[in-house]
Amino acid sequence: MNRVNKILENKKYKEYLSKINKCEKDRIFCRHTLQHFIDVSRMAYILSLEKNLSLEKEIIYAVGLLHDIGRFMEYEENIDHAVASAHLCVPILKDSFFSQNEIDLITQAIGSHRNKDLLKSDLDFIIYEADKKSRLCIDCKSLKECKKFKNTLPKLTY
Repeated sequence: MNRVNKILENKKYKEYLSKINKCEKDRIFCRHTLQHFIDVSRMAYILSLEKNLSLEKEIIYAVGLLHDIGRFMEYEENIDHAVASAHLCVPILKDSFFSQNEIDLITQAIGSHRNKDLLKSDLDFIIYEADKKSRLCIDCKSLKECKKFKNTLPKLTY
């Protein structure tokens, strides 16, 4: 997981996490922290194992760690964070020694993680699913106001 550690050590990655944290400091809903990124990575990896998919662990973790890094651009410039994240992650992935083919897979999964109609590969599907299942909605104090769940408590289905 050397390349994943390179992502975590990347100066721009840390800068983006800091910007997201500042934008979400007063947010009452789930935040987009490193904990969320790691939760998505772990959930996606578990899903890939359960479904017997032959996806590389480092690729899964790279997507999970990078899928929301453009969140601050959604707050500051009203740019879809999936699109922004897919763009911002490319230099980080290059600095972390991912090949162009791997970068293409990762950016596709990141760019499509919010829209079921854009999902193309197994990687896209497990990231989409992991992003949804990684939240602890059952313990959320703001669930009634959450637009994602429209006042219904989601059930664990995995």
